[in-house]
Amino acid sequence: MTAITPPHPHGWLILDKPRGLGSTQAVAAVKRILRRAGYGKVKVGHGGTLDPLAEGVLPIALGEATKLAGRMLDSDKAYAFTIAFGTETDTLDTEGEVIAASSDRPSPAAVTAICAQFTGEIEQVPPAYSAIKVDGRRAYDRARSGDAVELASRQVTIHSLRIVGGVANGGDAVTLLATVSKGTYIRSLARDIAHALGTVGHVSYLRRVKAGPFTESRAISLDNLEEIGNGAPLEDHLLPLEAGLDGIPALTLDPESAQAVRQGRVLSGMPQSDGLILAMAGSVPVALMEVSGGTAKVVRGFNLVDTAE
Repeated sequence: MTAITPPHPHGWLILDKPRGLGSTQAVAAVKRILRRAGYGKVKVGHGGTLDPLAEGVLPIALGEATKLAGRMLDSDKAYAFTIAFGTETDTLDTEGEVIAASSDRPSPAAVTAICAQFTGEIEQVPPAYSAIKVDGRRAYDRARSGDAVELASRQVTIHSLRIVGGVANGGDAVTLLATVSKGTYIRSLARDIAHALGTVGHVSYLRRVKAGPFTESRAISLDNLEEIGNGAPLEDHLLPLEAGLDGIPALTLDPESAQAVRQGRVLSGMPQSDGLILAMAGSVPVALMEVSGGTAKVVRGFNLVDTAE
């Protein structure tokens, strides 16, 4: 008998990415495991790069959910990170060479006070070891080949910043929790905080605890992922496509309107306020739409069918 290939999955797997694994490697692991589980070739993407030295929440989009991966890249993120005071490295983390040292250590009160200074809209210079392109080459490639890398400052938003767990070892290190906008570099934030405290420092620990609507409470380990490849139900961990659109109101369409939207047509006479809506046909997402002046246009259409039909 020929094995029956299960329908392709559409939705989100939230991976608790371990330290040492790159985001691209994580996507490759998901593809491999899904093939082993019998799903065939599934489109897979991720919702926000995590450096190999970082761990934590990495949203993995499957199937039609990959159409929302770009929105996930633009979403706010939350990180727990430890600043080790006393040395600054060229990479601003534990991987680099020491380029500055200081015997000064901040007091707990000074660290608490500095958090307010770094909350809100701030200017920061990205790390030289970053993926930003300079004259067509990645900044980290230029830095590794010995080129001097000068990056322009950019405005980012730190929505919240606070100490978690106190200041350790007589001021040698502090762990902070930050909720930040797209484009924020935690390594640069740590460097600038240390400088503002009259010392130097680097990131010795970095964990993403939230990406968009996804928190670490829904994240699964690589071991859980491997179990799917060995026959464990994917459905136990797969979140629906619309989970990536938390906070966007849903609108249930009648069959005629749903068919029109699937054809990319515009809906008129919409009573909804301007903004994004998720058009649904029953329990099936049809499209992400933008309402403006009573007219709704398709932003992203989803090629999904109601399996209950």
